[in-house]
Amino acid sequence: MNTIMRDRVALVTGGGTGIGRATALAFAAQGTRVVIANRTAETGRKTEAEIQAAGGEALWIKTDVTQADQVNWLVEQTVEQFGRLDYAFNNAGGGGGGGPLAEMSDESWEATLLGYLTSTFYCLKAELKQMLSQGSGAIVNNSSVDGKRAFTMDPAYSAAKHGVLGLTKSTALQYATQGIRINAVCPGWIKTPPVERMLARDPANEALMLDHQPIGRLGEAGEVAAAVLWLCSDQASFITGIALDVDGGYLAL
Repeated sequence: MNTIMRDRVALVTGGGTGIGRATALAFAAQGTRVVIANRTAETGRKTEAEIQAAGGEALWIKTDVTQADQVNWLVEQTVEQFGRLDYAFNNAGGGGGGGPLAEMSDESWEATLLGYLTSTFYCLKAELKQMLSQGSGAIVNNSSVDGKRAFTMDPAYSAAKHGVLGLTKSTALQYATQGIRINAVCPGWIKTPPVERMLARDPANEALMLDHQPIGRLGEAGEVAAAVLWLCSDQASFITGIALDVDGGYLAL
């Protein structure tokens, strides 16, 4: 256990499933008090209960991160319950459909930018206000390998994830001297519920995914969680403004 993280407070959006759930559990294993934010009670409550059953402290708060007032309330409730906010993982996201840009509806474009980029802005803004009042904090934003490369299947998603990296780097520089570090992770193909559904629909998809994984397998959600915790930890105290690839060598191809 990282004793420095014990009794500190972490906020994980999208904490009910996949990478978010794995990160919430990883924080709790370090003795960190965890707030789990997502829209679905069943999955959020399940993560909350699992942490509590293991002797940890957790609180689920229903939140739609595309709504600024809900994000502000989320941070307010986190501080009211636990007194502070030390770590935040801005992981939740969702959007419209992909496809050729000339055929994409305005609504799909706007939904994707709102779901992945503007929502990160809302979270950062609310978290930073609290961390500035404390004079400390560490934030990790979830981007993607598609934030560093062209993704022809969904240019809106790629644009949003590129935007997350620009937002990460710019805000990291803005607050670098104020005790707050801001970084990002860029996962490749990770075994999360959406990926598992893709594999269930067509097992041949796995071979296509592995073509982009030089390491020879898909990633585990816990491997991304480990990167998030390290970036938040004091072991990464001299690191801010980076985009850490967790991709099995994907971007080295």
